[in-house]
Amino acid sequence: MAYDDLRGFLSTLEKEGQLLRITEEVLPEPDLAAAANAAGRIGDGAPALWFDNVKGFTDARIALNVHGSWANHALALGLPKHTPVKEQVEEFARRWDAFPVAPERREDAPWRENTQEGDDVDLFSVLPLFRLNDGDGGFYLDKAAVVSRDPEDPGHFGKQNVGTYRLQVIGRNRLAIQPVPVHDIALHLRTAEEKGEDLPVAITLGNDPVMAIVAGMPMGYDQSEYEMAGALRGAPAPIATAPLTGFDVPWGSEVVIEGVIESRKRQIEGPFGEFTGHYSGGRRMPVVRIDRVSYRTNPVFESLYLGMPWTECDYLVGPNTCVPLLKQLRAEFPEVQAVNAMYTHGLLAVISTRKRYGGFAKAVAMRAMTTPHGLGYITTVIVVDEDVDPFDLPQVMWAMSSKVNPADDVVVLPNLSVVELAPAAQPAGLTSKMIIDATTPVHPDARGNFSTPTKDLPEAKDWAARLQRLLSEARD
Repeated sequence: MAYDDLRGFLSTLEKEGQLLRITEEVLPEPDLAAAANAAGRIGDGAPALWFDNVKGFTDARIALNVHGSWANHALALGLPKHTPVKEQVEEFARRWDAFPVAPERREDAPWRENTQEGDDVDLFSVLPLFRLNDGDGGFYLDKAAVVSRDPEDPGHFGKQNVGTYRLQVIGRNRLAIQPVPVHDIALHLRTAEEKGEDLPVAITLGNDPVMAIVAGMPMGYDQSEYEMAGALRGAPAPIATAPLTGFDVPWGSEVVIEGVIESRKRQIEGPFGEFTGHYSGGRRMPVVRIDRVSYRTNPVFESLYLGMPWTECDYLVGPNTCVPLLKQLRAEFPEVQAVNAMYTHGLLAVISTRKRYGGFAKAVAMRAMTTPHGLGYITTVIVVDEDVDPFDLPQVMWAMSSKVNPADDVVVLPNLSVVELAPAAQPAGLTSKMIIDATTPVHPDARGNFSTPTKDLPEAKDWAARLQRLLSEARD
C-alpha cells in the first residue's frame, strides 16, 4: 500500500494498533519529548504518538515517533507489521532494483489551502514549536525534507536534491541550517556562494512515510529521491510544483516553506541533542530567509525525537543506510552478501562477504569508507565471512573473538573525513578510521618466483646505443 500523505499513514497506524492518542493535557516541555524518548525504550512494537491537547497551544496536532519501531517501519513500506528487520532490509533491497520510477505530477496540493508571504510570514503562528532535549539551543524542524537544485544545472531532475538537515528556528521568518559537507545541499550551496548568489530552497514538513525515508538516504548525486520513492512505494510518488521556487515538492506535505539560503551569511546554531547520543556544540551555520509558507488547514506538525539510541531516528535511517551501501559495494564486489550499518547512522558497519584472495576483506572495507555515505560517516568496519549474519550480533562477536589477530587484522587509517557531529572526532570533521577483518584467513595467490629476478640481456647495452644512433639519423 502506497501512502500519498502523512494523514493516510497515521490512519493505518491507528487501525493496526500502532498509534497512541494522548488525550489528557500535556506540557509542551518536557512532556512531548519525554514521551517520544520513552517510546524508544519500549522496543520494536512502540507506537506513533498523537497529541492534540497541549497546554499553551490552540488546535495543536503533533505526531511523534511515526517511524519509531520496526512495526511502523514495515507498515510504511506496506509490509505486515510483524515483518522481521532482516526481511525488511531484503525487501528494501529488492525494491531498490526497480529504481527509477518516474513521479506523478498533481495539481491542487492540499498544502495550497493557506499562505503566508513576505512580511506576514510567522512560523510561530503555523507550528506548535517545542524543544526536544533540555540542552537544545532552541526549537528545531528536524524531520523536514529540504529541496535544492544544482545552480549550474538547475534543469537536471536527478540533481535536484531532497535531503533531511537539522533546522533551528532563529526567528519568525529565519532558520539556521546545518549542511554537512559531504551532502548534496552543501555542494549546491558552495556553488551558489562561489557565484555570490543565494541558494533557493523549499522545505517540506509532514511528508508521506516513504518520502521521510528517502530524504535521509545516501544516494548518488544525480539520482532522484522522488524516483527512488516510487521504487520503494511500488507506485509513482506524487509531486507538485512549489509556487515561489518552482521546485518539485511532495504533493501531500502538511507545510511547504520556501525561501533562500542567504549567500555567505552565518549565525550561531545549536547546541542540539543529536543521533550520536551527545549534544553538538554551537557553530556558525548558514541562514535561511523564509519568503513564503503554504500549509494545510490545521496542519499536523511531525517532529523527530533523537538522542541516546535507539530512538525513532535509528529506525528511520536503518535500512535506508544499509541498502545503498550494499548496492554500491556489490556493484564492484559481487561477493558482498549483506551490510548492517544501522548503528548510529552507519558510524559503524558490519559487512559479510566471500573472498577472492588474501586481503580481499580489507579492500571491501576500504571501499565502504569511500562510498558517498562512508566518506562522512563510516569510522569502523567489521568484515565477517559469508556464513556469518551481520544482523546477528552474537555471531559477529563470535567471529571477532575467534578470528581476529590484532597484529594482522586491525588496520587504523589516520586523518580521514567524518561528520562534525561525530563526538569522537578530533578536531571536528577529522578522525582515524578502523577496519577489523574478522574473516577466516585466506592464503595469498602464488604470484611468481621472486627469488630469481630477470636481468637485462647482454646485448641490450649495444642495442641502446644503436637505437640512439638510428633515432638521431632519422631526425636529421
